[in-house]
Amino acid sequence: KHIGFIATASTTYEEPYLLARKFASLDHLSHGRAGWNVVTSASEAAAANFGYEQQIPHAERYERAQEYVELIKKLWDSWEDDAFIHDKASGVFYDPEKVHNPNHKGKYYAVKGALNVPRTPQGYPVIVQAGQSGPGRDLAARYAEVIFTANQKLEDAQEFYRDVKSRLAKYGRAADELLILPGVSAFVGRTEEEARAKYQQLTDLIHPEAGLALLSGLSGGFDFSGYDLDGPFPELSEGQGMVSRPALIADIAKKNNFSIRQLYEWVAGARGHWQLIGTPEQIVDQLQQWFENEAADGFNILPPSTPAGLNDFVELIVPELQRRGLFRTEYEGTTLRENLGLVRPENQYVLARQAEKNKAS
Repeated sequence: KHIGFIATASTTYEEPYLLARKFASLDHLSHGRAGWNVVTSASEAAAANFGYEQQIPHAERYERAQEYVELIKKLWDSWEDDAFIHDKASGVFYDPEKVHNPNHKGKYYAVKGALNVPRTPQGYPVIVQAGQSGPGRDLAARYAEVIFTANQKLEDAQEFYRDVKSRLAKYGRAADELLILPGVSAFVGRTEEEARAKYQQLTDLIHPEAGLALLSGLSGGFDFSGYDLDGPFPELSEGQGMVSRPALIADIAKKNNFSIRQLYEWVAGARGHWQLIGTPEQIVDQLQQWFENEAADGFNILPPSTPAGLNDFVELIVPELQRRGLFRTEYEGTTLRENLGLVRPENQYVLARQAEKNKAS
């Protein structure tokens, strides 16, 4: 009854009105536990499935995404929180002064009428985003309330954290309005030997063709088939797809002097995110270091297997986090927003009306 539902939906291939309606409906049905993971879609295959001959360029996808999210927020604010009167005696269902048509006509989208769903329990479903490129960071600073990241080293995570947080003021936002959650995959055991045995057990199951397919997907479609699996990792070029992920994959290979085989074995579980192997104390030491040193506001847990990997995290790591006072022992509220420590957004039309009144007085 407390778990949130963060669903991924693309700004490139779905009409804003339909997306706004679906997520508003989910927020109502879940009593305020919905979130939207905003993506722009990178693959050429996706473009072909939606009638495009090629993928929209990276910069344009992010420009479209900015207008898209702005429009979605207008739609979610179509009705003020107290717009519905439900007065049976007078027959008045809602106050017409408290419904707002977006009347949006921008570069990419045009939507006239109000959303046909009331404002949701959270105001907006929690807005989540991932992406480490410049446009991705700026989109997060402008709109996101949670951002998923992929970093391997403390200093890289700190650079990302400080850069994105520093961009918030430009959009009139405070640092605590955006939570940065690096992805982490943990192989945990009661001893370090047990943890390493769990890692090796899963690694040994990777078929080379599956490993190469994984690397190809993470590197933007690079073809590894002609290379020696145990030879040096080749140079990657950035395309119009995921701009930041190929660079991350190449950086992991370079810093660890990985061959192609060693790299796909390393990233198979965590898909390029931070991977930890050790005892609960060893793993929590590292999580705590990031949490307390401007590298993370929390973590996006990526179990290396389910349900075993998730059970290990819950049974071995969570108690150690709680023992150190780093993790809750009970939920803060009933909505996803409350449990993330995020404020409920005010309706933008109410804020504009208040601003006009203050200006007049």
